[in-house]
Amino acid sequence: MTEILLIRHGETAWNAIKRLQGHLDIPLNAEGQRQAAALGKALADEKIDAIFSSDLMRARQTAEAIAKPRGMAVQIEPDLRERCYGAFEGMLYAEISQRYPEAYAAWKARDIDARFPPGVHIAETMREFSTRSIAAIARIASSGKYRKLALVAHGGVLECAYRAAHGMDFAQERTFDIFNASVNRFTWDGRSLGLSHWGDVAHLELLENGALDEIAR
Repeated sequence: MTEILLIRHGETAWNAIKRLQGHLDIPLNAEGQRQAAALGKALADEKIDAIFSSDLMRARQTAEAIAKPRGMAVQIEPDLRERCYGAFEGMLYAEISQRYPEAYAAWKARDIDARFPPGVHIAETMREFSTRSIAAIARIASSGKYRKLALVAHGGVLECAYRAAHGMDFAQERTFDIFNASVNRFTWDGRSLGLSHWGDVAHLELLENGALDEIAR
């Protein structure tokens, strides 16, 4: 059995104003840096065999805050990236509904095979994204090298993992929070994910702004 700490990156300026990031490479803001530092302190006494991160800056910066006090290296896994949203990326949530009403309706309807208009990058369907992200988690956890892992990723990856652990399809409304800098504890038994604890943000309680879940449901 492999233990997995699946962690969402700290807050960015775009999180704070509900601007969709996707594959766009946005760094942590000052609050996100404080969250990452608090996260690193909270996990300081926990034995972790390896730390993996998405290749996007906001995840890497969060992972480094865990790794540096331990003298560990962060291993980069591009397949832990957030979903690519195509033309939606860089837009405020409120703007998307006005500019792309049909595609926005498909998004809100949780159509697993909807592909949004292309932008800087070609958009992924939710089915493609979920397959990619869960396969990445399984591949890392199945290596046989680690008993406990920290994986730093994105809100969409966390949602896919939660749904996979619960056998919950994407047609079902999201009723669970996905907080910045949250610690979410999973297990991998060689075949499937199990969830033992979700949404731990106790380490952020002393911060002025706590943690955000700005992700559209």
